[in-house]
Amino acid sequence: MNTKKLIAAMLLLCVSCPLLKSQNEYPANYASAPRFKALVYYSTSVEEAHVTFAEQGVEFFKRLNYGDGYVLDVTTDFSEYPYEKLKEYDVVVMLNNMPSAPEEREVFRKYMENGGGWVGFHAAAYNDRNTNWTWLFQFLGGGVFYCNNWPPQPVKLVVDNNAHAVTRNLPSSFIAPESEWYMWSPSPRCNSDVEVLLTLSPDNYPLGIKDVVNFGDFPVVWTNKKYRMIYLNMGHGDDEFTNSTQKLLFVNAFRWVVSNSLKGNPFEKK
Repeated sequence: MNTKKLIAAMLLLCVSCPLLKSQNEYPANYASAPRFKALVYYSTSVEEAHVTFAEQGVEFFKRLNYGDGYVLDVTTDFSEYPYEKLKEYDVVVMLNNMPSAPEEREVFRKYMENGGGWVGFHAAAYNDRNTNWTWLFQFLGGGVFYCNNWPPQPVKLVVDNNAHAVTRNLPSSFIAPESEWYMWSPSPRCNSDVEVLLTLSPDNYPLGIKDVVNFGDFPVVWTNKKYRMIYLNMGHGDDEFTNSTQKLLFVNAFRWVVSNSLKGNPFEKK
């Protein structure tokens, strides 16, 4: 091989094989101890489809903890976690319910207003005129349950912000597994503190067979930027963990909330 061909081959190799930031830097970051603490809360006294989702959700988060990467506690009794105990957790995952007793609600409010982290699914955000929790209304961005499709069905979702850490590795749109989808009034998008990350595509309309939604703004994943939180409307039945893209979304959401802990990002090298 002559000199020109050798130089060309070397340049091609450099282009096709990106170098590490440093020859001395190791790409992996192994934890020497559990990185953070997470509490998963759900109820067994709710709609059967919501219990089914929660039971599968518990297994999902246990799988994320293979190798004991973090401390994972699971409870069906939120009263066991007064504020001094709850504040030890970097994130609380609520799979199918919110606390209902006044003292439990006050603990959760205090936790969130002092930098706590929350990942909520589906019925964990359900609220209507009977909920009687003004703070929850504000926390969720001002939306109250308005209507829904029935029966549960898959839908096309579109990404609103593909630069956000939760969505940047997702396709611009994908078909989510079947669920019961909630519409909110007013739409959380109307709140300047809310950032919507995923929306039900309008080309799903009319949505439903028995109960049909024909139009309207339909955000399904969002964060209220005043808090360290994210809400995901998925969470009805036994089909929610069958789609790789949706599972990636769940991992991203969980990791993003944890990474913004006031204690610091536990995933960064120390």
